This record gives sequence, structure tokens and C-alpha cells, in this order.
Amino acid sequence: MDKLKMQTANKADENFRILSELFPNAVTETIDENGDVVRAIDKDVLMQEISVKVVEGKEERYQFTWPDKKKSVLLANAPINKTLRPCREESVDFDTTQNLYIEGDNLEVLKLLQETYLGKIKMIYIDPPYNTGNDFVYADNFAQTTDEYFAVSGMFDDNGNRLFTNSDSNGRYHTDWLNMIYTRLKLAKDLLCDDGAIFIHIDEHEVYSLTMLCNEIFGQQNQLGTIIWDKRNPKGVVAGVAYQHESIIVYCKNLAIFAGVPFLKKKENAEAMVKKVESLIQKYGCVNAKVRDEYKEFIKQNKTVFTGGELAYSLIDDEGNIYRTVSMAAPDKPETRSHRPLIHPVTGKPCAVSAKGWRFTDKTMDELLAKGKIEFGQDETTVPNQKYYLKENMEEAVASLLYYGGSDDAMGLPFDNPKPVIVAKKMISTICKNGDEIILDFFSGSATTAHAVMEMNSEDGGQRQFVLVQVPEKTAEKSSARKQGYDTICEIGKERIRRAGKKIKAEAGLIAQNLDVGFRVLKCDTSNMKEVFYKPDEVEQTLFDNYADNIKEDRTAEDLLFQVMLELGVMLSSSIEETNINGCKVFNVADGFLYACFDNNISDDVVKIIANEQPYYAVFRDSGMANDSVMTNFDQIFATYSPSTTRKVL
Repeated sequence: MDKLKMQTANKADENFRILSELFPNAVTETIDENGDVVRAIDKDVLMQEISVKVVEGKEERYQFTWPDKKKSVLLANAPINKTLRPCREESVDFDTTQNLYIEGDNLEVLKLLQETYLGKIKMIYIDPPYNTGNDFVYADNFAQTTDEYFAVSGMFDDNGNRLFTNSDSNGRYHTDWLNMIYTRLKLAKDLLCDDGAIFIHIDEHEVYSLTMLCNEIFGQQNQLGTIIWDKRNPKGVVAGVAYQHESIIVYCKNLAIFAGVPFLKKKENAEAMVKKVESLIQKYGCVNAKVRDEYKEFIKQNKTVFTGGELAYSLIDDEGNIYRTVSMAAPDKPETRSHRPLIHPVTGKPCAVSAKGWRFTDKTMDELLAKGKIEFGQDETTVPNQKYYLKENMEEAVASLLYYGGSDDAMGLPFDNPKPVIVAKKMISTICKNGDEIILDFFSGSATTAHAVMEMNSEDGGQRQFVLVQVPEKTAEKSSARKQGYDTICEIGKERIRRAGKKIKAEAGLIAQNLDVGFRVLKCDTSNMKEVFYKPDEVEQTLFDNYADNIKEDRTAEDLLFQVMLELGVMLSSSIEETNINGCKVFNVADGFLYACFDNNISDDVVKIIANEQPYYAVFRDSGMANDSVMTNFDQIFATYSPSTTRKVL
């Protein structure tokens, strides 16, 4: 049986492994500063293999850097001995929900999710803390003395002369924020599926730095653009421009794959337009002049609400289809397209042709004619146009401007400046169209993302899942939140989801009885394993009796199960069925994918019953077998009943 590691992967080791596979001849060994032999990459060999110039030292190059950036890279790659512990009492529908609410520093949580959610997240949607120059609750141990910082910041020349004043716009004002966000985005990228995307809210202080940083992490070629959210509320008295907008930076994981996915948003008023025409036809019994006139009046009355693209759909054909007309003139050189005239259906004469010819071939023009998608004038003197039906164009390109000046009350909970649900829904709907995607928000705050996901599912019957992560930041001592009994932001977020879920279900009635408005609460904590599990060679022999069991005394079997699920890559939302087999508690996870038993005194019969279920994984406690005979028979039992099962112990 293989022993579980019970810690996150070392991403530096993984990167070295990949490089070793690509260029095995570049792998070598050297002596480190302690005199130990360590692995290394031969730079000269690597340069020969990739046949490009390697930039070194102070040689000029195009780059985006800041003090402690190297530490950020190391921090992102370093493994941790942590776990996620389930908290049933704070959860809603723990046994059936697919949603997760995780309490903990998101840097640690993102590391813990690397194995389980690698390539599974369709959308990351975050609203990180903006750079106000204040301290962060995310303490990533980048502490330096002023002298140490100045030494690496470039603020002094070689003679020790100060180059510029250390104002708020320089130095650690940007450095601390960049170090905080860089490590998290670097880890988050790996969680995105190949056709996934990340949306990041940011204000004017770091929008340019964040764009440069995302170009490095996600690749400039994967930048989808920036959405300007006009909040219709300019800031107060300022020395310069009074900003009334925020930016939402959008990147995809892989543009070559993402390009095959429609990145579109719903025409917000299209359904209302269709319903209006349907009601008018029902009112008058058919499509007639009154229907068309009243519909045009409806469009006119909403000209300040509808977008330009929606206002263009002002016509109704005899079948009741809403449409607009679009020129069929060729945009390029006239000789490249057909100049064949179309015959007017009433006069029977050739119609006028655009000077540039048609944008379509003769074959396509014939197909459009057959489908009734060409609009003729009253006679042949008018150049025909193409019909665009609204029902075939219910979506449109995602615009770079978003106008919304409303606010959100976070279900009446005390939270400053919660992100509006309607804005979150607009963003999520551009990516998550199938209705079965996973949306990750690792700066959860007031849990607006969860609220938006549940509302969207209630509206279209989807089964989107949310994974929310929030550090249990303390509320201010004299704040309204503390006075109402909320000690941390997490408590506010969880209550927001509970209230929103109840409201959504109540309003939807029977339609949403199967709607998932629950969430599993998991809390980031130290490993379930004692230190001896990781460093047995450092434990004094006289203390061995204290470590007869390598599992901490205050940890439950379900605690162990979730740490095992993390290491084996089993979804944390998987079904968990607890059964009793011959007096032993056995977990059946994901409908038989994983069987786990952490009891002591496991007999041959228990092992045989589990093996008969033929799980993909079977996990036991290293010291769990009742006696040496069971341990001896263990592999033989699985070899007989389920040879393909992967057996693990902790």
C-alpha cells in the first residue's frame, strides 16, 4: 500500500519535472551554499536547446518587476501542510449541496485546491481589496526593514545617493499589493479549464499594474479586454479627475480554445420585445398595421432604456418575427463579389445593385431568398437588404461599457459597498451558458457571487456551482456588524447565502424546489497529521511513545476524509455516504469512487467487503489493521476481488 503525502504539491518540483522531461540533457547536479549536492539545470545546455538569447543580470529587457517578486514566485510554489475541515453545523444541506464556502487565507486554500480543481473551473470572478495604502489582512511574510527594502528597491544609486522621494505613489504602496495578488493569480490560473476565463474588478490605483501582471501570468495574447463599469457616481473632491467608474479586467486561459466558445451577452430587453409583439398579435388576432404601429411606439417609449442594437429591431414580418434590415453591399473590392441583380417579387424587374456588388456569393444569395431573409423595397429602384431576425440574434458582443449606478443591500446585512447582484449576473452570464459550470470567487466578501449564481439557476434551471473563499477577517470592534453579532466577514457571507437562498426558493415556488441553495462549509486548518508524520527522523526516540498514533487527537474521521479527498483529487462537493461494516465506520465517496475507513481493528471481513465494491481508491489507517494476519492478507484480498483498486494508507 502506498502512503499518502498529506500535503500540497511542491510546484517548483513539478516545474523541474516538466523541464527535465523536455530537456533531460540539461539536468545536472551542483553544490549549494551548504556544501550539499543538489539538482540543477545547465543554463548553457538549455540555451542551446531553445536557441534563443537568455537575458541575465542588469542587461536591459522588457519586463514588469517590483521588490520581492522573486519571493512571491517561491511562495506560490512552496508546499504547505494544511487541510480543509468540514463544519456541518454552519452548512446548509451539507449532504446534498454541490456548493462550497471555504474559510481561510485564499493563498493557502488555492494551494489546497490545486489537485482537486485543476482545470475544472470555468470562471474565476473576483473583487480583490483595492490598494488604499493600508495594511492587508493577507500577511504573506514579506516583512523587511526600511534599509533592506531600499537596498533592493532602486531608490539609491551605487554611491548611496537617494534617487527620488519615497512618496505614497512609490515603493511599498504598490509592492505590498502586487506581492499579495501575484501569488494568488499565479495559482488560480491552473484551476481554470482551457476555455475558462477570469474577471477581476479593480479601481484606478492598480488597473495598469494589474494589467501588466496579468499579461505576465495569463499571456497578453489571452487578454479579452477591459469592461468599464460606469457607476454613475463620481468620487468627491479630488485633485484631478473624479473617477466614477471601476474596471473589470478579463483574461481567458487559452484563446485558441476560448475562441470556439461564444463570448456574448444577452440582449437584455430582447425577451420583453418578443413578448410585446406576441401580446399585440393576440390582441388584434393577426399581424397588421396596428400591431406594427403600436410596436414602434413601444420601441420609441423605451429609447432611453434599450441599447442601439435593440432599437434597430423595429420591424415585424407577416409571420410575427421581429427583424431589422442590414445592407448586403460588399465591403471590399467590387470585382470580388457578385453583381447579379435580384428580381423584384412584385414588379418582376431587376432591382438596383450596390455599386460594390453583394457581400455574398450567388449561392448564398439564393439561400437567403429561399428563406425569406431578403427585404425588397416597394419597387425595383430600391437596393434590397438582408433581414436579421431578433429570435436568431438574442445575444450580442460584450460591450466595453457597463452602465449601472445602483447599489446592493446584501440582504439587509451590515457590509460596506457590496458588489451588486445584477452586475455579477451580467458578468457570469457571458461565460457560464451551459448551466453546469463551476464559478470560483476567492475574495468572497459579502458572497454576492453565490447570490448571483443561485438567482441565475432559479431563472434558467441551471446547475451552476459556486466555490467561495474568504479569510475570516475580523469586523471592526465598534462597527454595525459587530454590534449585530457578526465577528467576522465570513459570518456575514454565510448568512447572506442563507437569506438569499430562502428568498429565491420562496419566490420561485414549485419551479425551484430542486434548486441547490445549500453550501458545505470547510475551514482551512493545520494538517490532521502530527509532525512525526512529515519528519519522523527528527523525533527523539525517547518520545516515540507519544507518537504511537500519527493523527492529532482532536481530529475526526470526517476531517481525515476531506484531507484524503484533497490529495486524491476527489471533488469536495462529492456525495458522502457513511455506513457501518462489522462495527467499522466506512465512507463511500462519489458513488463508490473512493472507500475509506480510518477505524482501528479492521478485520479481514471488512477489507473483503470493501474490496468487493471495487472502488477506484481504498484508503485505510496505517495502524488500522486488527493484527498482523489482516495486514498480511490485505493485498491478497484486493488482488483477488479488486486488483485494479489503488490502495493508500495514512
